[in-house]
Amino acid sequence: MTGIAESKELEQAVPLAALFTAFLAVPLCGVGGGGGVVWAHRVTVEKHRWLTDSEFADVVSLCQFMPGPNIAGIAVCVGAKMRGTIGTIAAVSGFLVIPWVIGLSVGLVFLEYAHLTVLRNILGGIAAAAAGLLIATGIRLLLPHRRRPAALLFAVLAFGLITFAKLPLLAVLFGLVPLSIAIAGIEKARAR
Repeated sequence: MTGIAESKELEQAVPLAALFTAFLAVPLCGVGGGGGVVWAHRVTVEKHRWLTDSEFADVVSLCQFMPGPNIAGIAVCVGAKMRGTIGTIAAVSGFLVIPWVIGLSVGLVFLEYAHLTVLRNILGGIAAAAAGLLIATGIRLLLPHRRRPAALLFAVLAFGLITFAKLPLLAVLFGLVPLSIAIAGIEKARAR
């Protein structure tokens, strides 16, 4: 039997329920950060041996490049490799069902009791903390560029255009990104 035939036979042997249940556990175990990628590696490489280490690294590299969460892309790629389109649907459904149920349930509870002052205070505190985390992340992303006046200028421009001019994010991006790339190129040319 050729390697391609063995690969096809193995891929068809993976039940859809196995793809679904394998990715069902990933969001529960990999909360926040890159934990989901670690658990996806355990499930797909170590436990089920659906991918080799190098194949997994290739999939993660591809998912880093694609828009959206890496772990969702991993579910798509593994499902597609194992069973094609239906495998993708099974893996992504397994990955999404628990976060969706939890999010919907919590949202419904919040809607039911939105009139309670204590709940509004809790949500206000959570919103303030989330805003603080976003601001802190933005500052941390800007720190490596603190010695570059042009970078600071574009950060302030982006902030001002979105916050005070109320321009949409995409308009600001499409307007400032080409300019910032051009300025960075000029700075680099001058540094030589």
